[in-house]
Amino acid sequence: MRDGLDNGRVAAITRCALWRATANEIARMTELLPDRLSIDPDSPHYDEALLSRGIGIRFNGAEKTNVEEYCISEGWVRVSAGKAVDRKGKPLTLKLRGMVEAYLRGDAPAA
Repeated sequence: MRDGLDNGRVAAITRCALWRATANEIARMTELLPDRLSIDPDSPHYDEALLSRGIGIRFNGAEKTNVEEYCISEGWVRVSAGKAVDRKGKPLTLKLRGMVEAYLRGDAPAA
């Protein structure tokens, strides 16, 4: 035990501190883009003008082209699950957690 904390908790706190620093760096890089954005017109996070400019998403270092919605601060993306749709005709989605980076297509980062 160190300062009243067991090693597992110290490791968890350290991981959170590292993630927060990385999230802050990403937030600086994406100042022009919102923290959360959706391509669904019924969503409150929909922004047609911004989507028409072209948004790119990197998730855990890989380019994703099937992202329906993302949230940078919470670290998740919703991706469509194949061609499956719900009873209202909207695509079924999976929520994946990890490192999210959004950018304008013209400002693509080096891979």
